[in-house]
Amino acid sequence: MKIEWSLIRNLKSSILNFKPEIFKIMATIKRFEDLEAWNLAREFAKFIFGITCTDLFEKDYRFKSQIRASSGSVMDNIAEGFERGGNKEFVQFLFYAKGSCGETRSQLYRALDCNYISKEVFDLGQEKAISLSKSIGGFIKYLQNTEIKGSKYK
Repeated sequence: MKIEWSLIRNLKSSILNFKPEIFKIMATIKRFEDLEAWNLAREFAKFIFGITCTDLFEKDYRFKSQIRASSGSVMDNIAEGFERGGNKEFVQFLFYAKGSCGETRSQLYRALDCNYISKEVFDLGQEKAISLSKSIGGFIKYLQNTEIKGSKYK
């Protein structure tokens, strides 16, 4: 499974030079599928799914299910929060998404400790999780400081 993570690699430098102006397009976004954070979360979930398709994970069905669920929760919470139509609820769901990203990052340690993944796969997963978490955190900061209150308040 080939995963395109060039966006995340490029995101590293933009995170360090975070400028809220990049999120001003939020007012024009009509679908959660257009959110950069949701797309990064989708790619992260695909990465986790890919690394859990090995025989080593097959032996530990509960753990395999748990790490897949937590990585999928990141994108699901972003989508659900967006669909609620208000910034306060959206921010709350973005915090849930950020928490699920941290949960998945912790589970990567367990996968490494159980020898289900190599150190190289672990490092890549950690890098992706940290970048995604920073992206969600930046989006939260933007929403907390914007005058836009959400579509249900128009």
